[in-house]
Amino acid sequence: MADKKATPAADSKFAQFIADKKLDPRRILIASSKLESLQPEDRLIKLNKRQAKKKAADGGPSSDTKEAPKKPRTGRPVTDRAMAAALKGAPISGPTKSRIVRAVNHLLEQKKQSVVDIRALF
Repeated sequence: MADKKATPAADSKFAQFIADKKLDPRRILIASSKLESLQPEDRLIKLNKRQAKKKAADGGPSSDTKEAPKKPRTGRPVTDRAMAAALKGAPISGPTKSRIVRAVNHLLEQKKQSVVDIRALF
């Protein structure tokens, strides 16, 4: 029998990073669900956007002088399947990578460490 060590943490750049920083993938999932869940202010942003779109379609006066509204949260956290794919090094979508980076940066801030960009993880 060969000496095979089960090291799923060394499969990808992302897996190596979280192993070095001692981050638990389960904590990343939890942080993502807290960060990405819709809040009342996000629902208000979406409501205002829908109402402005309807008002413009009805021929109402458009107010182009407004600044761009703040982007709402996605409402879609990182899933177990996406985390497993990231750990394996399988291809994942850009928005999923962004959600993972936001969750990792949140955990790094809690540990008083410097935040990273997406190129450092993927």
